Amino acid sequence: MAHPLVPLLILFIVVCFAAFVGYIVYSVANDVADKTSKRMEKHNVSFGKEGVKIGMKEVKDEEYAAQTQNVLVKVWNLSTWPAYKSKLWNKEKESGKASGSKTS
Repeated sequence: MAHPLVPLLILFIVVCFAAFVGYIVYSVANDVADKTSKRMEKHNVSFGKEGVKIGMKEVKDEEYAAQTQNVLVKVWNLSTWPAYKSKLWNKEKESGKASGSKTS
């Protein structure tokens, strides 16, 4: 006949195994959280009790103005097409050609 302590030993082994698996899951989750936190801090994002704080990269007014001006210049330069003829502007070029063709 089985000894009355065998079921208690089996229960103890199962509980120890579940505790070991739980500890491994806990340690892996904490490791992932720490690595993620460190990686996000490089991008000026920090996690705290109040929530997520996003830091702004400090940009001086002169740098901001220069970047804005560069963007506007690029947009202006890319907005003109050499072969594009508009009905609203560059009429002096078209009117010269049109008046020359009417007199001939």
